[in-house]
Amino acid sequence: MRDMEEKFPRALWVRLFVYLIAGHIFAAFIYLLFEVGAK
Repeated sequence: MRDMEEKFPRALWVRLFVYLIAGHIFAAFIYLLFEVGAK
């Protein structure tokens, strides 16, 4: 367990989490653009 924590620092997990949220917001924004554009 200790080795895993040293291999993957907390900052890396936080950055990964932020990228995931940003990616989903970006995808939702593009989806909304296409939905509005279709009408």
